Amino acid sequence: MTATKRGPLMAQEPRIPGQVETIYGSWDLSSVPAFTGGFINFGYWRDVPQDRPLTEDDRLRTEQELYRLVLGEFGRTDGLRAVEVGCGLGLGCALALREFGFGEVCGLDLHPAQLDRARIVNADLLAEHPERLRYVRGAADAMPLPDGSADCLYSVNAAQHFPDLPEFAHEADRVLSPGGRLALTTFFAPGACGVQELPRLLPTYADGLDLPHVIGDFTEALTRSGFTGVRSVSIGEDVWAAYDRWLARTPLRDMWPRRFLEAYEKGYLDYYVVTADAARVR
Repeated sequence: MTATKRGPLMAQEPRIPGQVETIYGSWDLSSVPAFTGGFINFGYWRDVPQDRPLTEDDRLRTEQELYRLVLGEFGRTDGLRAVEVGCGLGLGCALALREFGFGEVCGLDLHPAQLDRARIVNADLLAEHPERLRYVRGAADAMPLPDGSADCLYSVNAAQHFPDLPEFAHEADRVLSPGGRLALTTFFAPGACGVQELPRLLPTYADGLDLPHVIGDFTEALTRSGFTGVRSVSIGEDVWAAYDRWLARTPLRDMWPRRFLEAYEKGYLDYYVVTADAARVR
């Protein structure tokens, strides 16, 4: 049964959890060597040769390729309206506009510092396309966007921070037009064991920056919110080992981020692409 629709939630300023405030504010995660070029994702490494030393260009390409993998799930995109939830520096929005020909792209992010940086980094593109690209502050579970205002809604390496995935699913269904499509990628726990073990293994789970969402719970929430054709595909084989190899050449080589590969190998988390279609009839 499809959840009841409602208008956009705009009554109050969204609250920023403590660790999200720090990591994406004063600390500026986009500046960390593990995330070359300002994209904040682990990358899609399928076409990067692993039999030679990795380069900065390799790392940047994997971050872009992860966006291309997700945006490719929409098929034809010319002239369509897109929303990226958790846009960070807005580099994925810029890629979507330049390479996929969307008519409009709206980058949504919870942190005002991220949006300030996005507007600076993408100033030329904003000036060139003022009616096609914008950045808006808002939470994933309370998007300040009208009903049916997007044809495509996507998110890359952000949903692990969303505190309420069922409410995000509801909001995504509300914001999408009839027949619109959701495409998302990030890391989830494959099952309940991850919920118990991830906080013991990875500090970002222990301090609440990342939340141990279970992939099956999320896909079920999408179905309950009215989405059809809900599908999740593991891409961990093309993420974790190669990303760990990249970390080995950065200042993080002897630090806890290397445990992401261990968590994957032990079955506590994986990387997924999730797609779903909004109902054609409301």
